Order: sequence, then structure tokens, then C-alpha cells
Amino acid sequence: MPIDRLEQTNYYLKQKIFQHLPQSTRKATAIPGLMLSRYDNDNSQEKCFYRPMIALVVQGFKRSVVNNEAFNYGKNQFMVVSVDLPGSYHITGATSAEPFISISIKLDNHIISQLLTEMPIKPTTFKQKSASQISVSEVSQPILECFLRLVDLLDEPENIQIIAPMVIKELHYYLLCSPVGESLRLANSSGSKINQISTAIDWLRNNFAKPLDIEQLAKFVNMSSSTFHRHFRQVTTFSPLQFQKQLRLYEAERLMLVEGKDVKTVAFQVGYESPSQFSREYKRQFGEAPHRDMLKKRS
Repeated sequence: MPIDRLEQTNYYLKQKIFQHLPQSTRKATAIPGLMLSRYDNDNSQEKCFYRPMIALVVQGFKRSVVNNEAFNYGKNQFMVVSVDLPGSYHITGATSAEPFISISIKLDNHIISQLLTEMPIKPTTFKQKSASQISVSEVSQPILECFLRLVDLLDEPENIQIIAPMVIKELHYYLLCSPVGESLRLANSSGSKINQISTAIDWLRNNFAKPLDIEQLAKFVNMSSSTFHRHFRQVTTFSPLQFQKQLRLYEAERLMLVEGKDVKTVAFQVGYESPSQFSREYKRQFGEAPHRDMLKKRS
């Protein structure tokens, strides 16, 4: 009986990830943007902020909710997010004997834009209204092999700087050729409404602590204020101000959880005028006051 090549590659990838994750954890790697995840138990639904990324399930099952839409995907399936969006996820069916295993990497808009100038794809081959900012698809052999080669590189740190960027570019190429390529092309095609909103989101991500002038941001992406508001909500389901608040709160959570900063310092750092206002909005978002939430998450 012939060996299924996709299954064989999945098996090798799973074994390599097990070597790096002998227990339940999420781990950033030496390759920028590459994350490995292992869950030995189901988790309650957790809120998160998705960056442009591809997340591949190697073993198990995951349910993500983004823009009020649920996406269910399991072994040898992946989810692509083409713009920054808040959401949540839920791991189900994970056990210590058969843990949930996944691998993800941030997408690089510069690589996608460069590839679009090199690939024989005309803008007229897709319709603006047909592409979603979130897509789920079956993994192809070339994409799976790119992930395996990236994980293999973790054992060859001296080669990462040279080889990893080439494999990552190759991965982006195969994604653009895949069924999810339409949404990635649209989000990175100059002049499209989604690309204009994506540009605004990039600005917000890099300047979320600053006061927000909607008219100036609309002009920055060559839109009227009313058109900008309408398309921003269509893409993200949030107003620009609500989206800025999401960015501030998720960055605050990261600063406290990862960098161990105190509530008062974080409140001012992410742009709030008072720690009490920050604490109220943090509790409204995460269900607990900042200090209590940190104790819970660290445990």
C-alpha cells in the first residue's frame, strides 16, 4: 500500500514539534514570527488579536471566531488572516495522549507585494466583494513542506539567517497560488478598498497610543471620512475608535503578562489618561480587573 506523502510529512512535522514542545506551551522560535503551540487539554474560549498570519493545525481541532464568524479547522487545515482583527479561539478534544499541535507564522505584506509584481496575476482575476479577510483551507504538500523545513532549521541556527527568508518567501508564494490567495492579493493590491483599510490598520497598530484624528487618518488612505468609516466597519466590524481601544487593551495585556509591568505604567504607556479608566475598560474587555486577570493567567 503506497504511503500518503501528505500524511508522512505531517508525521515528521509533528515529531519535530514534539521535540521542541515536550509539554503544553506556546513558544516563539528563533525564526521571527514563527510560533509553535501545544495544548494537552481543552481550553476555555480565549480572546486574542490576530495579526496577518497563517496558522496550521498539525494535530487536533480548533475553533476561531473572527468578525462574529466561526471558523472550524483541524488536522492538515490552516486559517489565513489577511488583516489585523480581534477574535477568540477554543481548543477542543485535546488530551495528554493526543495533544493539540499547531504552527503559525506572521505574514509579511512586503513579501506579498513583491510577489504580486512578479507573478502573472492580473487584478481583474478577482472581485473585490468576493474575498474575506479570514479563510480556511486544506493544506497542500508544498505549504506543509515549507513548515517542515522551517522547523528543521531550528536545529541549524547558523543557517536561519540565510535560509529562513527564502523558505518564508516560498511559503508566501504557495499561499498566493492557493484558494486563500484571493484575499491576500486583495489586501495587498494598491487601490483596493481592503488595501486602504489595511494601510489604516497598520497606522493604528504603530500609533495606537496617540490621540486619533479620524479625518486625518481618512485623508492618509485617500478616503472621505464617511467612506472610511463605512469600509473600516465592513472589514473589522469595529469603528476606528473601537479598534484603537482593542489594540490598546491587547497591548496592555501583553505588557503586563510578558514584560511584568504594573497597571499604572501600562495604562499611560498604551494611551489612557487615567489608570482607573484603563481598569474599567480592561475589565469590560477581559472580564476581570487587570491585577486579578494577571494572577489568573499566570497561574
